[in-house]
Amino acid sequence: MPASLASPSFRTVAIIGAGPAGLMAAETLLRQPSAPPVQVHVYDAMPSVARKFLLAGRGGLNLTHSEARERFVARYAVHATEVARWLDRFGPEDLRAWVHGLGIDTFVGTSGRVFPTDMKAAPLLRAWLHRLREGGVHFHMRHRWQGWGADSSLQFATPDGPHAIQPDALVLALGGGSWPRLGSDAAWVPWLAERGVEVVPLMPSNCGYEADWSAHFATRFAGQPLKSIAMTVQGSGQPFRAGECLVSTTGLEGSLIYALSAALRAQWMNDGEATVLIDLLPDVPAARVEAAVVAPRGSRSLSSHLQSRLGLAGAKAGLLRECVSKAVHDDPAQLARAIKACPVRLLRPRPLEEAISSAGGVALEACDAQLMLRALPGVFCAGEMLDWDAPTGGYLLTACLASGVVAGEGVQTWLEATVH
Repeated sequence: MPASLASPSFRTVAIIGAGPAGLMAAETLLRQPSAPPVQVHVYDAMPSVARKFLLAGRGGLNLTHSEARERFVARYAVHATEVARWLDRFGPEDLRAWVHGLGIDTFVGTSGRVFPTDMKAAPLLRAWLHRLREGGVHFHMRHRWQGWGADSSLQFATPDGPHAIQPDALVLALGGGSWPRLGSDAAWVPWLAERGVEVVPLMPSNCGYEADWSAHFATRFAGQPLKSIAMTVQGSGQPFRAGECLVSTTGLEGSLIYALSAALRAQWMNDGEATVLIDLLPDVPAARVEAAVVAPRGSRSLSSHLQSRLGLAGAKAGLLRECVSKAVHDDPAQLARAIKACPVRLLRPRPLEEAISSAGGVALEACDAQLMLRALPGVFCAGEMLDWDAPTGGYLLTACLASGVVAGEGVQTWLEATVH
C-alpha cells in the first residue's frame, strides 16, 4: 500500500529532483506561511543533492549576469516572454540578494558575469541545505522515481525496496537529458507523455559541434583556443558575436559556440548541417585586412606574409587553410574576405549526454502561468525539464531558480484553493 503523507494537521508536498530548481521550490514553500502548514519532502535518485550544480561550479560558479534586463531577457530567445514572467518573481538582483542572505558575498567580473567571492559552489550549497533542513525540509536520497502506480501513487525504487507515496501536491524538477551520470537521465519523458503531457524531444544545447577536419588539422591544432575572434551563424541574420572557442579533435566547442547554440541547432535541424562564419581579426577593419593581403610579399610564403602583416598565425591560420580553398587563397580579394568571414561547416552537435544543458522538455504551453501541468492538476514542473533554452553565462541557473520560485508559489496557491 502507498504511504499517505496526508495529515489533518498539515499538507504535504513532494518535490522530485534535488537540483537548484527543486531546492528553490522547497525554500519558496517554507517562506510562505499557510494554514494548515505545509510539510516538504525532497526526493532524489542520487546519494547527495545538486551534483550537476556542484560540478558546474568547479571552474568558478557563475551565478547570473549583471547586464540590463532587456538584454538579459533576450538571451532566452523564442521563450523570452515566458521566462521573463519567471524573472519578474526572481530575477538576477533577487538572486544576488538571496546569495548574500546565505552569507556568501558576490562580485561582478570583467565580463559582467556574477560569481561568489570565493568562486566555489560547495559553501553556498552547504549554507542553503542547512537553512532548508532547519526549516523542516525532509530529504530522501537514493529514491529513484519510477512513475505513477495504478492508484496514482508515486512509485520509488530505494535501497530498502519499493516505496510509494500520495502527497497533496507534486513538483517535478527532474532536469533534462544532459550529464545523465549526475542524475538527469530523462527517464520521466514517457511517463508524462502517457498522461497526456506534451513533451518536446530533448536535444543537446550548449555543446560542441563536429566538423570534418583533416587528420593533419585535428592532430596539429586540437586543444588550441581561437581567441579574440567573432562568429555568427551563416544565414541567421545575427550580428557577429565576439569571444573565443576551442578547436577539438572532432570540431569546435567553448563559450562562443555555446552562445550561438539556438541558432546553430535551428539551422542543423532544418538543413542537416550548419555553417558558422568566423572573423579571425575582428579588431582589424576589412579595408586594412585587404590592403595587407594584396601588399607585395616578395619571396615570403603566404603564411609568413599574413603573420608579418596581420599577426595571423597558429590555430587561426590553420583554420583558414583548412576551410578555405586553394582558389580563394590564390585570390587576394577573396582571401581578405575569408579572413573576415571564414566559413566553417559543422556537421552535427555532440551527443546529448555531453552537453552542458538540453533544449526541449515539457512544453510551456502544457503548463499554466504557475507551471502547473494542465493535464495533471496539482503537479508542477520546474527547471531544465521544461522546454526553454539559454546560453551559459548565468542565464541557465537564474531561470532554473526562478522557475522553482514560480512552481513553489503555484503549489501554495493550489493548496489554498483545495483545502478540505
